[in-house]
Amino acid sequence: MNLAVLADQHPSGDRALYAEGRWHTWGEVRRRAAAVANELTDLEVSSGDRVAIIWPTSVDFVVAYLGVLAVGAVAVPLNPNSPANELGRELDVVEPVAVLAGAPVPTPRKVRHVVVPATAIAAAGKAAAKLLAWEAFSGKAQPEDPQGQAAPEADEPGPGPEGQEPGPELEDHGRGTDGENFLHPADKEESDLAVLLFTSGTAGEPKAAMLTHGNLMGNLRQMLGIPEILRADDVGLVALPLFHVFGLNVALGLSLATGAALVLDTRFDAAGTLRQVHELGVTTLLGVPTMFGAWADLPDGDGDGDGDGASPLAGVRRAISGAAALDADVALRFERRYGIEIWQGYGLTESSPAVSTSLGTGRNRPGSVGRPLPGVEVQLVDEEGEPVLEGDTGEIWVRGENVFAGYWRDAEATAQVLTDDGWLRTGDIGVIGEEGDLFVVDRSKDLVIVSGFNVFPAEVERVVTSIPGVAEVAVIGRPDPGTGEAVEAVIVVEPGAEVNEELVRAYCAANLTRYKCPTSIRFVAELPRGLVGKALRRALRDQPA
Repeated sequence: MNLAVLADQHPSGDRALYAEGRWHTWGEVRRRAAAVANELTDLEVSSGDRVAIIWPTSVDFVVAYLGVLAVGAVAVPLNPNSPANELGRELDVVEPVAVLAGAPVPTPRKVRHVVVPATAIAAAGKAAAKLLAWEAFSGKAQPEDPQGQAAPEADEPGPGPEGQEPGPELEDHGRGTDGENFLHPADKEESDLAVLLFTSGTAGEPKAAMLTHGNLMGNLRQMLGIPEILRADDVGLVALPLFHVFGLNVALGLSLATGAALVLDTRFDAAGTLRQVHELGVTTLLGVPTMFGAWADLPDGDGDGDGDGASPLAGVRRAISGAAALDADVALRFERRYGIEIWQGYGLTESSPAVSTSLGTGRNRPGSVGRPLPGVEVQLVDEEGEPVLEGDTGEIWVRGENVFAGYWRDAEATAQVLTDDGWLRTGDIGVIGEEGDLFVVDRSKDLVIVSGFNVFPAEVERVVTSIPGVAEVAVIGRPDPGTGEAVEAVIVVEPGAEVNEELVRAYCAANLTRYKCPTSIRFVAELPRGLVGKALRRALRDQPA
């Protein structure tokens, strides 16, 4: 079993990915991914080696991802917008042998190979000798003509997936293809590590979650157990990054599994993306609540189609929201404007990610995340780990083949979230409704979720407390209509020190990814504390902003 085999099962001439102003075929994607795998083999990258992928959402990301998996290595997607020191910390943790990046990045000395675009090499001066050109490495056709069409050697897309039968079962290696441009992925066991994704986990600094080939493939099977979730004749649109697990194994993973075409929206713009949906015949929207909220709030005229009175989303047959809680008011406003229901799902990185969905239940209750996927077990337990009474709230525990293998080189953190009999302690608090639907009502951990991205307060606090003059800080989440939650830093300044909001903002911007930076900064004389002296974040959340 190798997740990369999914790319081998679709006809070469069928369109696969839309980006850079054109459709890229499955044949082109396979050929370029095979080139990456061959180059990695020549560099003696072997099974189990980590390879970091630091690209924005793009075809380049996809071929890098598939190439790394095909050679049997472990893909480590990282946020290309992270500050250099944050990227450096993550690279130090996973110790990759190679880095594939869309721009120059600081790399530890242990990294043997760095692959970046040729333009970056040209600007690197003396350091260029240590770099390899991505274009040659990935078989990317160069140059491209002004209209964005690939050079003549690239495959021309066929008529597309319309009318095509649903794709083969996941276990069928290549059935239904024309036999061209096979990747020939290395054989892997279900338990073999495929991907490391950084997540905030349950305590402390972000950790690298270990997702195996079996975890990722298993979750795809579980999702495809929901009728109509995605078909081969669908055109999906993903407007979230592929280094996020939702983008990686829901949007991209389901497209690989079914052969559905996927539009890669590299930079979400509500009006512009809406035009893409209309022009490219998108049938499935996969996004986060902020995306649907932005569409619902477009000024009159921007969301009204091409002037013929038809909705720009008239061809969309489903909209699926995930990664963060969907506000019921956003869902209602979106449905009233476009006539489309938004179906919710629930998941987390540690479950590869999908756990439940309202899609397929026939019910779309406000606030409900539906029922567990086929093959996923969910139970609610109390503080002692015992099942709660019907109708009571409890911590959500999850079990299934999608549950991750643990945190990279962190046995203690792994033991905190995985029980001996395979249950994942999510840290989320839920309740089961009268009709069996799951509602997520709270979190037992202090995680802040900004536009679907996890922010752990301890990481932000570590950065803020390193500012000279800051005595203490507590970081909490505040409700935000645009991003779901926003980060607030509550700061105690040392006597006589000069620390102001501008200084804190600038320091955080230089040391944290943008979504982790506090959007609200509050100075107080002291922090509220519990009996053992620990700062009480819950008490701060109860105070007025």
